[in-house]
Parts: sequence; C-alpha cells; structure tokens
Amino acid sequence: MTDFQRLSVSAIADAVNGGASAVEVARAALDVVAAYDEIQPQAWILRLPAEAVLAQARVVEARIAAGEALPLAGVPFAVKDNIDVAGWPTSAACPAFAYVPERSATVVERLVAAGAVLVGKTNLDQFATGLVGVRSPYGAPLCVFDQAYVSGGSSSGSAVAVAAGLVAFSLGTDTAGSGRVPAAFNHLIGLKPSKGRWSTRGLVPACRSLDCISVFAADLEGAALVDEVLTGFDPEDDYSRRAPEDPLRPSGPPPLEAEDLHGAPADGCSPSGGPVAERLRESFRFGVPKPDQRLFLGDHQSAALYAAAIARLTTAGGTPVEIDIAPLFDCAKLLYSGPWVAERTAAVETLLRDTPGAIHPTVRAIVQGGLAVTGVETFKGFHALEAHRRAAEAIWDAVDVMLLPTAPTIYRLKAVQAEPIALNANLGLYTNFVNLLDMSALAVPAGFRENGTGFGVTLIGPAFADRALLALAERYLETFPMADMPPLDLTPKKPGVKLAVVGAHLAGMPLHWQLTSREARLVSATRTAPTYKLYAMAETTPPKPALIHVGEGGAAILVEVYELDFEAFGSFVAEVPAPLAIGTVTLEDGTLVKGFVAEPRALNGATDITELGGWRAYIASLAA
Repeated sequence: MTDFQRLSVSAIADAVNGGASAVEVARAALDVVAAYDEIQPQAWILRLPAEAVLAQARVVEARIAAGEALPLAGVPFAVKDNIDVAGWPTSAACPAFAYVPERSATVVERLVAAGAVLVGKTNLDQFATGLVGVRSPYGAPLCVFDQAYVSGGSSSGSAVAVAAGLVAFSLGTDTAGSGRVPAAFNHLIGLKPSKGRWSTRGLVPACRSLDCISVFAADLEGAALVDEVLTGFDPEDDYSRRAPEDPLRPSGPPPLEAEDLHGAPADGCSPSGGPVAERLRESFRFGVPKPDQRLFLGDHQSAALYAAAIARLTTAGGTPVEIDIAPLFDCAKLLYSGPWVAERTAAVETLLRDTPGAIHPTVRAIVQGGLAVTGVETFKGFHALEAHRRAAEAIWDAVDVMLLPTAPTIYRLKAVQAEPIALNANLGLYTNFVNLLDMSALAVPAGFRENGTGFGVTLIGPAFADRALLALAERYLETFPMADMPPLDLTPKKPGVKLAVVGAHLAGMPLHWQLTSREARLVSATRTAPTYKLYAMAETTPPKPALIHVGEGGAAILVEVYELDFEAFGSFVAEVPAPLAIGTVTLEDGTLVKGFVAEPRALNGATDITELGGWRAYIASLAA
C-alpha cells in the first residue's frame, strides 16, 4: 500500500542539487498520484502525461550536470487550473471557458526556471468563487483527514495535492481566503503574499484588483523558498508592485538565509516590514479580537484551539492585545455585498451573456448580481473602503501583527450542498477583508478537532510584512509540540462508469441537468479518436447530434467525459431516446468509455457537421 507522506521542498531540492535523480523523484510522484486516484481523483483537472513530467526532470538533471544550482531542483508541484501553463488548457473549472495559452503565467515560468517539475493542474471552485471547494463540475475535493467534510476552497485541489503528499508544494489563488481556508482544514502552511508581490500575469481573474497567487506547503521553509523564487516586480503585470521603501528596486527581498527563519529578518521590500521585523525579534504585540468578537458559530473545539494558539504565541514572546475588529467585519461585506462582485462579473461577462448555463448555478447566481451594480454604487463602495482602511491603519498603532482564526468552523459536504451560500459566507468571516485592506497573511496549523479535521490560525500584517510573518510563524510553531497529525482518510472512491457526451448533455447545454442531477463528476474535456463523424440530427427537440464511427476518413470530435455510479448510470441509460443509444467510444488516447452512438435512421435528413469539430461550434454557428 502506498505511504502518502508529505514532501519537503527543501529536502528534495537539496538532494537533487547534491546528485540525486530528479527523474526518480518525478517517477515517485507519478506513482503516488496514480495511487491517490483511487481515493480522490477529483483533486485534479489535468494531470500531465508521465513522459511530459519526466522530460522536465531530465532537463533539470542536465542543468545541474552543467553546473547550475537550482533553488527548487526537481521539486514536484501543481498549479490551480486558473493559472496558465503553456500548451495545456486553462479551464477555471468551466469546460466551456477553457482555452490553451501559448505562454505560461509568470509564476510558472519562474518556478520552472528554478528547477521545479510540474505534475498537473488542480481542481477549484469554478472561477475561484467560493471557500468550500464544491462548486466544480469535476467533483468536490474533500478534507484529507475525513472525506465527509469539505476541503475548503477555492484552491481545493491544490491543498489536497500537498496534504496527501502528491506534490511538495502547489500554487493556489487568494482573493477572499482561498489560499488560507484550505490550509487550515488540511493542516498546511498557506502563504498569501501581499498584493503585487508575486505576478498575476497569466491568472484568470476573480477580482483582478484584489487577486493574489498563493502557495501551499507542508512546512514554512518550503513556503519561504517558493516566496524567494516568485517575489519580484513584473512589468507585464499591471498590478505588480515595486517595494514602497525602494521604488526603483526591480526585485523583491534579498535571498532568505538559513538563519532567517529563526529570529525575524528585516524585509527590505516593506514599508513596514523592516520595522515590524525588528519589533518581532524579541517581544511583540499581537492583536486578538475582543471576547464578544471571537465567533465560532457554535464550534467549541475551534474556540478552544484558538485559545491554545494565543497561549502558544504568548509563550513565543508576544503580548496579546484585544482589538476591535468590527471595522474588519464591516469591510468584508464589501466583497460580495458591494461593488466588487461586479469585478467578478467583468471577468466572465462574455460567458455569462452567451452561455450562462455553462456556469455552476451557485457561481452564476453570484456573478449575475454584479450586472446590477451601478457606477454610483461603485464609487460609494470605494469611499467606504477608504474609511475602513483608515480604521485598519489604527490597528497597526496598537499591535505589530494580528492573530486570527483562519475559519470559525468546518462543514460537512452534505451541509454545504444543502446551504451553499450562507455556509460558504461563514467560512470567510476572518479572511474576506485582508486583500481589500492590503494586508499580508500567513495561515499556519493550530491543531485538530476530535473528528480529525484541521484548525488553523492566520498571522496578518501590513503589506509587505511577508518575511516577518514567516519568521514569527517559525517561533510560533517551535514553541511547544502540536498534536500528532491524524491518519489520512483513504476510503476509496465509489466505483463508477465513465460516459462520453457529445451534444445536448455538454456543460451549459439543455440536457446537462440529467448529469448534474445524478451527481456526475466531470473527468475530462477531450476528443474522440480520429475515426468519427458528427451529424446534426433533423427535427429533434432540443437539437441533438449523432456520433458515428466511420474508421478512416473520420475526425477527432470534442467530448466531455463524466463518471457516474452504477445506479446513476443505469437510470441515465434508461432515459436515452431512440435513435440514440449508449455504446462504446474510443478517445484520442485509446481509452474506451461508454458514450452516445446512433442507429442508422439517425442520419435521415441529418447534416454533416464534422468539420466544425464539436457540437458547441455548431450551436455557435447557428447564432452567427
């Protein structure tokens, strides 16, 4: 049985730089990924073919043989599927939105240049809209310690991939807490850098003015190494920021020395990070909510774990100071109840207008709200934010950092499915305001509930205090031992049947509900083998295609492959009307799956649309 051990970024990089085989590291990662597919395949949207992963590792070995020292040599990593990787689809968990970028995001380019090896792209709440991880047609990644509970989102797959030991680190994104909430639930480090510290070029925006790319790692040293590689001004990113203390400096902080995590390094990039770091070297003040603002929504275990975290940081040399965080709560309301929801709408406006059914129902309900936001309301929101920022500035006069719960509680998957909006909002109680108020944040573990799920706290500082937070977190974690990590929940996935759909059952099409109502999970958006023809059948309601196997002279047709459990598959097949039927379809990689086929009479009066390559293109042509 595979031993799903968490991986160390620094240990792998040191070993490969010292002569260990990057190819063997990559092979081991591929083996673990394959094994975990029997448990949570829904962590991924795209896994690179083994040869593509091994080819990267060979390049790393060649560079090291040529005398290079690479900070992330041979380290396997994953990226959230709203971040571009050249030559591979970016979907943001919406197949109808997917495109293939010619160039990777800046952060991916920098990681590969540093020697990291990309394994795949991970699942997420569609368009990074959610803190629960369940708003995806690819399925819901679940807490690695108890699969009855959500993993947190929107960077759900990225957190699971690190927590299960599939990769050493992963990139997420964080607009409202998406890089911190999953870290808490899965006992990880979640670094949300200051806005503009890392480039967001090549990121599908959620709220472009607020978005940050983030990192999940098993330990602080791994997160710090990634930060060292990714920090730096990017002239191709309109939202990239130079260090305010030194506006002419083109890059980020000096390299992290080994001793920097023991004591607090001055952050040369920071308007307050240097002084903050100096104050944190010995004694320091950390803000905690007033007792009546410590909200855990009835989760008494979370409340106790937070109290223990306060005691831990006090032992590390801090003095807790009670502060009024009501202004922070008020500011957080702007994100979804104010004009910033319109910024989410702007990111998906074309899809929302042309193919609204392709958007997850809960996500669609949120982004549709942005259509009604007026210019007047937008400016009122800007003015309110400035007032909240002034109130937040006063906090830094009273304390050096804040220590807040990352999330007040955790929810079961079934509870979130039953109440998707309200429970999701609860999870953002302590996270939604951070980017609005231009703060840096670092989520760290703080123990486990009795059910094994993780609880975490977040160290929050002014913008560009990132390195000081990493240093303080090291002191926090070293103060005294934390409870042992519980075993992973390795309950295997339910067996099912893979079904290729080609027409009216595609995401956003009229009959897609027949899949979603059966909790079908999207496995992949792919093509058939080049041996098929596609026809638009005559006089069908709604319009439907016929997929015909012809052998030579055929073409590869776009399909979506879903997985249903046996009972759901059986009930689905029972509803398929003649002249269509369910048979076996060959995909472009040679895999055989169940799929729609057609009787000869389906071609009576039908139109050959093979040259269009798929049903979506045909439907689009009708509207042209």
